[in-house]
Amino acid sequence: MKAKVHVTFKEGVLDPQGKAVRTALAALGFDGVNRVRQGKYIELELEESDPARARENVENMCRQLLANTVIETYAIDIAEQ
Repeated sequence: MKAKVHVTFKEGVLDPQGKAVRTALAALGFDGVNRVRQGKYIELELEESDPARARENVENMCRQLLANTVIETYAIDIAEQ
């Protein structure tokens, strides 16, 4: 199985990297970009064959290591390879 995890800051949490990207885009002439939120993408190849167990394992990984759940949120996509 393959797990794709997208981690971003929760709403209301300051995103300085997103702000820097927005400023740089404006400086390059890309008008009309009102907001940029930056995050991280993590791809995991799992030996698990049961999608429910794979999701549960990745949820635990996110809570324990991959995301700071105090200030970040995450989305998981599980797919067979």
